[in-house]
Amino acid sequence: MSVVTSMKQQQTFYQFNTIVVGSGAAGLNAALRLYELGQKSVAIVTEGLRMGTSRNTGSDKQTYYKLSLSGEDADSVQQMAQTLFDGGCVDGDIALAEAAGSARAFYHLVELGVPFPTNASGEYIGYKTDHDPMRRGTSAGPYTSRYMTEALERQVIACGIPIFDKHLVVRLLVSGEGAERRAAGVVALNQAALGDASQRLTLFSATNVIWATGGEAGMYLSSVYPHGQSGGTGVLFEAGAPGKNLTESQYGIASTLFRWNLSGSFQQCLPRYVSTDASGGDEREFLQDAFSSKEKMLEAMFLKGYQWPFDPRKARNEGSSYIDLLVYQEEVIRGRKVYLDFTRNPASLERGGLADFSALSAEAYAYLRNCGALQGSPYERLLRINPQAIRTYLDHGIDLSREKIQVSICAQHNNGGIAANAWWESEIRHLFPVGEVNGSHGVYRPGGTALNAGQVGGLRAAQYILHHYGEEPAGQEAFLAAHKAQIEEVARFASEAVDTPDGTPVDVAAELHALRARMTRYGACIRSREGVATALRENSAQYDALQSHHALADCRRLPDLFRLMELLTAQFTYLSAIGDYIEQIGVSRSSYLVYNEKGSLPHEGLDKRFCNICADTDMTRLQEIWYDAKTRTCKIAWRPVRPLQAQDRWFETAWQKFQSGEAFS
Repeated sequence: MSVVTSMKQQQTFYQFNTIVVGSGAAGLNAALRLYELGQKSVAIVTEGLRMGTSRNTGSDKQTYYKLSLSGEDADSVQQMAQTLFDGGCVDGDIALAEAAGSARAFYHLVELGVPFPTNASGEYIGYKTDHDPMRRGTSAGPYTSRYMTEALERQVIACGIPIFDKHLVVRLLVSGEGAERRAAGVVALNQAALGDASQRLTLFSATNVIWATGGEAGMYLSSVYPHGQSGGTGVLFEAGAPGKNLTESQYGIASTLFRWNLSGSFQQCLPRYVSTDASGGDEREFLQDAFSSKEKMLEAMFLKGYQWPFDPRKARNEGSSYIDLLVYQEEVIRGRKVYLDFTRNPASLERGGLADFSALSAEAYAYLRNCGALQGSPYERLLRINPQAIRTYLDHGIDLSREKIQVSICAQHNNGGIAANAWWESEIRHLFPVGEVNGSHGVYRPGGTALNAGQVGGLRAAQYILHHYGEEPAGQEAFLAAHKAQIEEVARFASEAVDTPDGTPVDVAAELHALRARMTRYGACIRSREGVATALRENSAQYDALQSHHALADCRRLPDLFRLMELLTAQFTYLSAIGDYIEQIGVSRSSYLVYNEKGSLPHEGLDKRFCNICADTDMTRLQEIWYDAKTRTCKIAWRPVRPLQAQDRWFETAWQKFQSGEAFS
């Protein structure tokens, strides 16, 4: 460490071969993999070591997707890659890398102590997850990703890898022009010294930057991402990194007081869906009158467990996603509060005050019977199917045997992100986006692939860095000479906000609320051409106003101000991508419905804003987008996906390429 004295104010300076930004499962794994492979000059920079999605989220049994490793399941790397590729808008080389690395990544976690279950023979048995033709899913329970981060963190600390906690990275520093651009380091806001201009910023010179900040969670008001997860994709857009498949996100029913996905057994135990007016009165089971029969309603509720993410294709014919539209209509359009109630049965599941399973489909009845879950209430059935799900809520002070939980259609996962190659390297060389920030997932990903992709991506990035990018980073003098203007721009913005405040302070919380409400209203599961245009105008007006005036009453709000500016850039880029998709294609797919006046309603009685065209789209082409920070405009292009092609599998040839290093090119 040294202190920079050649600028207007002193700043702390560090240099490492590789900086890992973010401390979730993907970031911790990337740092650890580098260290294990032999690159010891690596450090983690994070705004909060235990704040992110990996540490603080889950579902009824959070899935990890991998190659089948048990029983008679006839699986292969090529078959798994084909499944990933078939999800649409997926590059084949990345699909093959994720499949090929899945077993190694999985067993790495096992050896670190993640408690994935086996049978008596030691087989890591699996189950089918959504969009999965095999039984590749496994789980350590509701807290699978938490166990992963805990195990990885223990090993990172044991290895002595430096962790710069409470450091919010606010600028990626890039050198070179055009195709020669490369990551050269980062500027971070030291949240322990916000009031001290000489200590406020920390500078990191790095040969490589691994970016693992997760999905752009802070953009949404209705969100199941944990409150501590914001994201950082806008920083990369600002630096010129291209986005990929930004239109593709997942949304689903989740609780909002305690943010948690209500998938799987939360639905399969068949709870009541009820709504009330704003004051809690006028309670009614709004699904009852919306379905043509109680059989159809109960079937949709049961299937919602398997088919949890909203899918406009499944909203027609009273499918499982019809429930999502009814929840949205009840909450957003009619202004009512929506709850799941595990204390009582839906009216359609009762006769004479007792549970009556006669209207269930054969599949639903067999599932409950095989689970030994034919008890008299949803709570009792959930307790039998998945007691850990109940304990998860008890851990957060919520007793499902006594109280309803408020729900909404929430943003859950970003399938798009930053574009990168099969070594997880961005168009900006030496920049490696890993985890959810990487846009590798396409349109219809099998559940649990994100956890696998984050682990494989960190390994791939580490391997490439080890074989190609081992040089020392720029020293202090050269670093400052190359990036002085960018560093001073960040310092000036911070100083204007807290050192020389002028005028009425900005209400950052209100500004963030407005940004999030805008994205939930116009850029989430229900979209329209007019809505996106409105959102882009509002975004630009908010950005311009904050650029001209950003004084704060309290220096402790400075991190939120930088997050707000990053989110405004990210939101503008995402909305631009969504607007282009509507203009170019305009068809509902993935986890969003696109309003089209020439389309049709999924069901009679739904609001007209659900009118849409739901048809197959060409998923052999994907969208990429570049944000121009100088003009605040976006350039968009569509390209064919890179094909899924088998690699050389002749042992002697592959062995020679491995020994020569050609396998890592």
